[in-house]
Amino acid sequence: MSTDRRTLLRAGFGLTAAFASGSHVTASAHASDGPQFKGGLSYDEAVRAAAADDFGRIIHKEPRAVLKPAESDDIATLMRWAAERGWKVAARGQGHSTYGRSLTDGIVVDMRELNRIGEIETDRVVVEAGATWQSVLDAALARGLTAPVLTNYLGLSVGGTIAIGGIGGASSRHGMQADNVLELSVVTGDGRELTCSATENPDLFDAVRAGLGQCGIITRVSLRLVRAPERVRRYQLFYRDLASLTADQRRMLATGRFDQLQGAILPDGSGGWRYQLDGAIFYNRDAAPDESTALADLADDRGKAVITDLAYRDDALVFAKFESLLRSKGQWSIPQPWLFTFLRGSNAEQVAREIIGELGDADVGPFGRITYYPMLTDAFRAPLLRLPDENVVFPFNVVRIPSDTDATQIARMVAANRALYDRIRKAGGVLYPVSAFPMSSDDWREHFGPKWSLLRDARQRYDPHNLLTPGYNLFPGQA
Repeated sequence: MSTDRRTLLRAGFGLTAAFASGSHVTASAHASDGPQFKGGLSYDEAVRAAAADDFGRIIHKEPRAVLKPAESDDIATLMRWAAERGWKVAARGQGHSTYGRSLTDGIVVDMRELNRIGEIETDRVVVEAGATWQSVLDAALARGLTAPVLTNYLGLSVGGTIAIGGIGGASSRHGMQADNVLELSVVTGDGRELTCSATENPDLFDAVRAGLGQCGIITRVSLRLVRAPERVRRYQLFYRDLASLTADQRRMLATGRFDQLQGAILPDGSGGWRYQLDGAIFYNRDAAPDESTALADLADDRGKAVITDLAYRDDALVFAKFESLLRSKGQWSIPQPWLFTFLRGSNAEQVAREIIGELGDADVGPFGRITYYPMLTDAFRAPLLRLPDENVVFPFNVVRIPSDTDATQIARMVAANRALYDRIRKAGGVLYPVSAFPMSSDDWREHFGPKWSLLRDARQRYDPHNLLTPGYNLFPGQA
């Protein structure tokens, strides 16, 4: 097996990532009547250009200015000032969106310098929203602790993933990252700085977690922590077809043998597909897993299995090798028209088989994949997290990393995403809202279903001027 292929197979399954950077000048250089910020408001052309694209590199929208807040009060001041002028505002962490969701022609708030991490307690830590999950992990591991759910790529910002949901390999057991938040500090669209939790301003708490940035900008997060394992034994198993992969995935989910259970369908380079189960067992050095029990009664091609045993932190950071591979091949900085959805457990295999049968290598690219695995939904509690109404659902993600980056080809893939979403929705599936295709306000109303009124009413209370995060197009006509 080649080194590139091995790195591809070992890469994580929840793929979203990109970066942006810049410098700043003061607001007074461009608007003498503007407020004073402890950080900087930049009108510099290079800074604005860096905030005009996201990782998807499909939508381009240059802001009029970029705020680099020194503290949350800067954001509150900005929101009040922007309201007077009717300027839209979008928070940006590491710029990981794939279809312009963090872009605006108004003001972008660059959250990366709000990245401080507070004292680690036995069950929690307070961090600023611009901190990355890697920095949180490193700080927590110093005390033998970890967040219950980590994204596969740890370069994402804490505030960014909580605003979407934040799925990870342990989500079957612990829900999404939004489900493991104890308290939030938020700057609302009308410039108030509020604290919210299950008992304080609970309506805002429910509207901000997985609320797509529509009611406020998260500035500080109290995260739940648990005891970290010392090591991870990871099993990558390969199957002849989708049916045998699905059967073993369901068996592993029902028996709970793995602490993490994921899977993927990958191009094999010759027009076909490879079917992969990825399972992990967490353990401490004094209690190594029993391999014969862990892999009993499975139908994989055991001779092709890849088994690794790493320290917990090294396993959590394995995606960094895939990132390095993509960078070395020039694949990291090209358009990324990805589609993320959840299928109903009751028809996931049928829907997946039909779609995969119509796709080929060119539809995902040599480094792309289709993510496919079952999750239990019992631990998902944040009300705006939308899933099919079943006990088991399957993330089904078409991760396109195209080799042909012609604009016409990318447009074709975006249109194909829309067609696939309509098909999946008709089959009872649900969008995970980081996908690359346009959504109308009516689409979002259908997406949120009975929870639409929760988000709409909170938007009217906390962003009455309709300023925040316009890239999602949830409330385009709201006054």
